[in-house]
Formats: sequence, structure tokens, C-alpha cells
Amino acid sequence: MLISIVYDSGYGHTARVAEAVAEGARQVSGADVRVFAVADGIDWSTLEQSDAIIFGSPTYNGMISARLKQFFEDSTKAAWTELKWRNKLAAGFTNSGAQHGDKLNSLVSMALFAAQHGMIWVGLDLMPGNNSSTSSPDDLNRLGSWLGVMTHANVDQPPEAAPPASDLTTAQYLGRRVVQTARRFQPA
Repeated sequence: MLISIVYDSGYGHTARVAEAVAEGARQVSGADVRVFAVADGIDWSTLEQSDAIIFGSPTYNGMISARLKQFFEDSTKAAWTELKWRNKLAAGFTNSGAQHGDKLNSLVSMALFAAQHGMIWVGLDLMPGNNSSTSSPDDLNRLGSWLGVMTHANVDQPPEAAPPASDLTTAQYLGRRVVQTARRFQPA
């Protein structure tokens, strides 16, 4: 089963999340995981062969990065006109320097892009963490997203220190979930 992760990262924090998603996907037996930074180029034959493509972007000013948007608009036209990604699974993750940072808008943008390609979106099936007096910032899904993974990295911390472990563990969970869901769609 081939899983591709396509992401952009401005300062390294989103790249760290992409690696956590990949690590989670690799924890499932039989998953072949490829990671592509849009700035470094994309292997189109790998994307066409992928069972799932997971998209990631920092959230800047409430939106996906300009590089990921350019990839969506310019680079995927050939895949879109022939619906080459139809029925592939898709999922997404985003990081910002603000705890909220309007990250939902970035995930909605990714999900809409996937829908326009005929893809099937996989969200999180986790209840929100850190939402009661007995919960903790160490909970999975501490920022409470269902559409995809939201992570937070303080702007004064390097990628080695942020996002926190709970966000990275949530990203690993998404990677595993996408592979497990893709397995359900494979022919018997």
C-alpha cells in the first residue's frame, strides 16, 4: 500500500509534523510511505500510484502557504483534468504559531481541493482533548479538530522543540488511520 505525504514548510515545524505523520503510517504493516516537500519537487508517478495522499501546510494569515496553493493550482492540473486521483484517500494537517490561527480554513482548503479531484477525505476520529478540568495539554487532539491534524508551534521555538509531543503523537495517529482506512478500500 503506497501512501504519499505532500507538504510545504516555511520554518521546519510543518516538516516535523509531516515526518510524524509518516512515522505513524509506517507503523502499519505493509505501508510504503513517501514524503515530498513541494519546494523539492514531486514524483508524479508515485502520486498517481498512491492509495492515499496526505497534504500538509503551515497556516499563514488563516490560509495554506503560497507554495502549497501554487502546487494545487498549477501543478495538479493534469491529474485533475483526467481525474487521476479519483477515489484515492486524502487527509491533511496544518501548523501555526497561534493556538487557533484559523487553521480550520487551511484544512477546509485542502479538503475542498481533494473533493475537486474526486478524492475521499479521511478526518480524525478522536474526541477533542484538553477540554475539561481533568484533561491535559498532553492529550491527543488537544486543539480539538475533526477535519485533520492541527498543531501549534510557538514562534520563538525551533522545530526541534515545537510542536509539542501531544501534537506529534496526534499526527502519528492520523498517519496510522489513513493506512488502516486505505486497507479497508483495497479489493479482497
